[in-house]
Amino acid sequence: MLNNGNMNEIQLEKVEFEPGKSFKLFSPRLRNTFLWHYHPEFELVYVEADAGIRHVGAHISTYTQSDLVFIGGNLPHLNFDYRLRSDYHQIVIQLRTDFLGTALALAPELSLIKQLFKTAEYGIAFSGETKQMVSEKLKQLADLDSLAQLLELINILQLLAGSTETERLNSDLTSRDFILKDKIRMGAIYEYIDANFHKKPDVNLVAHKVNLTTPAFCRYFKRQTNITFTEFVNQYRIERAKNLLMQNHNVSETCYAVGFESISYFNKLFKQITGENPSDFRRNWYVKSSH
Repeated sequence: MLNNGNMNEIQLEKVEFEPGKSFKLFSPRLRNTFLWHYHPEFELVYVEADAGIRHVGAHISTYTQSDLVFIGGNLPHLNFDYRLRSDYHQIVIQLRTDFLGTALALAPELSLIKQLFKTAEYGIAFSGETKQMVSEKLKQLADLDSLAQLLELINILQLLAGSTETERLNSDLTSRDFILKDKIRMGAIYEYIDANFHKKPDVNLVAHKVNLTTPAFCRYFKRQTNITFTEFVNQYRIERAKNLLMQNHNVSETCYAVGFESISYFNKLFKQITGENPSDFRRNWYVKSSH
């Protein structure tokens, strides 16, 4: 349940649990809603889709085929099904803030899970066999009774806790604290960039949108993200380009689809940001995904 603020504002989601349940298991469908939100509860998200946006804290990237992410309390994030074009399947588990009570702090058997919860403050994405195994378990949860669900969830958390197939999504928490203090602007800015990255995003327009002068906006944006507005837009375009290449689009159509007018500049920037040029990236992805 969400408060009725302006959709440009970050939304505090009030999570409601069924009586007698220490977690909530559901499959939301919000693809046409830009829901930039946070909640004190930890959240495990699994989504199967052709391609989508992963936006957690200050981290923005894209995923292809499926994504599995564990997010700590009050870490702002965008709904993972935002703007999904084709059909998709999503499973979300939200944990009560007192999930497992004092057991998490006191039971030595849960020490790995305790560490997992600590790291989740930064957001964690899982890949490889871990993602595969956990997704299978998540799909079977709905068929179990309450106690069996809880025991299987602990099993899933233990699996995640022992995994090395992880990526920490934020390097520090200053961005989280900043976003939470400054509830209005970043949602409006991200939404504008997402809607306009393939055109020419206008820094003057977005500054006006959040009631700042252009120089004040540029300083604000750099303080929040550690990069300039133009660098951010270019990084976002390259993330979107990776996504299209993974879906078998060729380099030139990808270049123009994400808003670049010069293929040589696109190639250069892509290599600068990812470490390889677009055609190598596309080829390597297909070799990797065909195994």
